Amino acid sequence: MEKNPHALLLLLFLLLLNLSLPSLQQKLDALDLRALVSIKNSLTDVPSRRSRAGFFSTWDFASSDPCSSFSGITCSSLGRVTTLTLGTGLAGSLPPAVSDLAELTQLILYPGIVTGPIPTQLGRLVNLRVISLTNNRLTGQIPSTLSLLTKLHTLDLSYNHLTGSVPPGLTRLPMLKVLILSSNDISGDIPSVLSQLLHLDFSRNRLTGHLPQPLPSTLRYVSLAENDLAGPISGFFDSISDLVHLDLSMNRFSGALPASLFRTSLPSLLLQRNNLSGWVPSVVPEDQPSYGEGSIVDLSHNSLTGELSPILASVESLYLNNNRLIRKVPREYVKSVDVGTTRTLYLQHNYLSGFPVQPGWVLPDTVSLCLSYNCMVPPVGLAACPTSAGTELSRPASQCTVFNYG
Repeated sequence: MEKNPHALLLLLFLLLLNLSLPSLQQKLDALDLRALVSIKNSLTDVPSRRSRAGFFSTWDFASSDPCSSFSGITCSSLGRVTTLTLGTGLAGSLPPAVSDLAELTQLILYPGIVTGPIPTQLGRLVNLRVISLTNNRLTGQIPSTLSLLTKLHTLDLSYNHLTGSVPPGLTRLPMLKVLILSSNDISGDIPSVLSQLLHLDFSRNRLTGHLPQPLPSTLRYVSLAENDLAGPISGFFDSISDLVHLDLSMNRFSGALPASLFRTSLPSLLLQRNNLSGWVPSVVPEDQPSYGEGSIVDLSHNSLTGELSPILASVESLYLNNNRLIRKVPREYVKSVDVGTTRTLYLQHNYLSGFPVQPGWVLPDTVSLCLSYNCMVPPVGLAACPTSAGTELSRPASQCTVFNYG
């Protein structure tokens, strides 16, 4: 049979082409490939009613290219894994082999029931910029080796079962901007050096001691709520001019409120359930901007005294209940409620003696106002009061007379 020279040439070309192409798995660095195999062996998909296909359903090492087909994987042009995003609903533990992904810049673990410690070997991944391991059941201490990650920008270990203290070197990392350790069982003091942080959240832990001084001027968001922190808060916020959220609620802070907290109309100020005393400045600075839409100030359940300052009259949601405020409510608050600037105003359980409205005044439908248990009969009903306010309209006259709050 006569052979077709064109067919032979085509067959030879295809054979040479096939020999020159690497296998699918050869596209990924061999060390990274072994690390991914170890990760899959250490974690499992938890069955879900919403989806039959788990996160690892695309991780087929026999026939797929990890760089192009595996969920949660991004690779560089050199075949090294640069981002690893482990999906929702995984169980098991994080293996030390994660640290073999030498070019990794982002390590993200979505909510699941992953247990065990955070591998100390992560400190070898010098290119890491983001670590987010939230909403799982990780245990043990925060590895001090994370303090070696000089390129780290974001660390979020919230909603786990981590114990121990905050590694001091962690808060000194030069590139770290976001540090979230909330909802764990972390104890001890807050490190004194907080680098150039923008976002700090240590809420819902067992931290003790005082606020570190000074706080970095770069901070925009601070939450230390629900700890066991104590001492004064004055003097710590003088240099933080761009702060937009401060939550120190449910601690044991004491002393007077610093005037610096009210100079920039901080749109989210939560100091409730502490032992704070005194009151805010009575004079509103001429250049102070109004609080505006969406603002919230909660100073409830403290020991604030004196007359109610007009400086907070433009806050949208204002909680001053359960303090020791006296005299009449300034007309600025009535006006703000009347025009709808203030939508929530809780003043119950104080010693206020009046809310100056005209006869026949009607509370706007969009406003929640509570004035119960003061030294007056509220001009409006209790429909807008929370259940915790109780059913008594006014304080006993003896309390108002003894303390001259009438």
